[in-house]
Amino acid sequence: MAALEDVARREVLEDLGIMDSSPDPDFDRLTAVAARVFGAKYALVSLLDERRQWFKSCFGVSELEETPVDIAFCAHTLAAETDHFIVPDMLKDERFVSNPFVTGDFRIRFYAGAPIVVQGQRLGTLCVLDVAPREHVDGDQIDQLKDLAAVAGALIGLKNEALVRARTAADLMREEWRHALTLEAGKVGSWVWDVKTGAVDCNETFREMYGFAANDDVTMDRVLQRTAEDDRAAMQGSIEGAFERGDDHVAELRVSDSQRWLMTRGRVYQRDAAGAPTLMMGVALDISASKRSADQTRLLLRELNHRVKNTLAMIQSVARQTIRQTPDPAAFMEAFSGRLRTLSDAHVLLADNDWRGIRLYEIIASELGPDFIKAPDRADVQGPDVLLPADHALGLGLIIHELTTNAYKHGAWLGDSGLVSLHWSLVDGGLMMRWKETDASTLTKPEASGLGIKLIERSLAKVLDSSVEFSLTRMAYGRTSGCLCRQSRQSRSVSVAVARPRQGEVRHSCQRRQSKDTPEARSEDQWRCRYCRRRCNRAGFIAPTTRTLPLSLRGTDMPQKMNDKAEHEGAGRDGQRCI
Repeated sequence: MAALEDVARREVLEDLGIMDSSPDPDFDRLTAVAARVFGAKYALVSLLDERRQWFKSCFGVSELEETPVDIAFCAHTLAAETDHFIVPDMLKDERFVSNPFVTGDFRIRFYAGAPIVVQGQRLGTLCVLDVAPREHVDGDQIDQLKDLAAVAGALIGLKNEALVRARTAADLMREEWRHALTLEAGKVGSWVWDVKTGAVDCNETFREMYGFAANDDVTMDRVLQRTAEDDRAAMQGSIEGAFERGDDHVAELRVSDSQRWLMTRGRVYQRDAAGAPTLMMGVALDISASKRSADQTRLLLRELNHRVKNTLAMIQSVARQTIRQTPDPAAFMEAFSGRLRTLSDAHVLLADNDWRGIRLYEIIASELGPDFIKAPDRADVQGPDVLLPADHALGLGLIIHELTTNAYKHGAWLGDSGLVSLHWSLVDGGLMMRWKETDASTLTKPEASGLGIKLIERSLAKVLDSSVEFSLTRMAYGRTSGCLCRQSRQSRSVSVAVARPRQGEVRHSCQRRQSKDTPEARSEDQWRCRYCRRRCNRAGFIAPTTRTLPLSLRGTDMPQKMNDKAEHEGAGRDGQRCI
């Protein structure tokens, strides 16, 4: 039938999803009432699509679930243009005389039905059937049948609406759980502000950000009170802009009496009839870490600029001294390249340590390590574990490079019996380093100081703010293996005193000098650098602790990078000694 093939009708029926649904006692009550009104044996609530007639409720019969649509009495009810359809005697109506419900076991003779209308579409019927024909049907009975059909249609609509609401509520709950989990995982504070009452509904993260207890009443006034005084005006101005222009409220602010930085963002989501805002929603993010990172980045850029300037000054000095002493281009390239490689190696070590400094053992291992593999037992290296600042590390690396090169070309390692001793200690707030070469062969002081010595004495001493002494002496006696023997030996040594603070000044690990009487230099036991704000247990260089790490680096035992940690009395980084 054309009525059953209507597209709009089919869509409504599919959206309801009522076909093949579970039995419902509410519809069973309707069919029972309809049967009593008519005194009929059967009553049905039927729904029809293009292929079949399905029964939501059956009164008087339990085994009937559906029938083909071509034998359905109710199909004629839906096709009729009236609000009800009656067949007084099936045997007298040629449309139904051969219907199996008429000729079969049911032996239906009477039918009366009214359409069930949902969303303007005739989806089915509420009908009564009897085994005896009826020549006359009371008008009140027909009206009650139509009313019961209308109730059935309303019931279908209400139950569908309740089902949709339940599904929507379940979906919303899942979304809220997902939303809350996302906010919690991202440590995002969420808030909803009732502008009229001032009340703020917020999650636990937002309460923690502002220091509210779980049972505290949160209002926008209290939030503003807990905002740093310097940031309140900016926050209020941003909120007013959101009220007046519809902009998003965005502000960065600090929480009073804490180091916490927050970024808040909100939007007006509801206004009254006059356009005044009534509801504002937003989030708050803790940006303290990014603020600290930005401050640290600015500090690192300043330090990097300082170090780059020092490094360039050092390279210029090395280049000038090298080109004066080596006019031959090939010799200049060889000498200058070696010194640049030393600077490059030191920069690699600094980068590996995030520019926090280099341990002195690492510099020695980098400069001397490969040589000891070829010539074991030719050096004695001892001293405490010390962390050097970047500038000192670069300078000392060049010094050790020059001394090593000179020892192979002109000094103790020129022959087979020479010995190099490299010892250092912390003395009076400074680092004292001694390089000593001894050789059985005759050592004579050169007529003119070599480039390496000049480089150490003139240029590097200025960069390191240090003093350098060079001497060539003759030793009359030497002690070997516990025996006293007479032996003519010559010795030369280089002593380097690194970075002694000037009178009235202190130097911190960040390489900043400052006067001892600054407000930040509170005491020798608790001192804070006015630039990097890090604390140390003493201003300037730290005297050696009772525990030092003497090492003798020989042969293949020379480490390429030392990782042991020294004891530290203050708050230096990584447990190493501040210097």
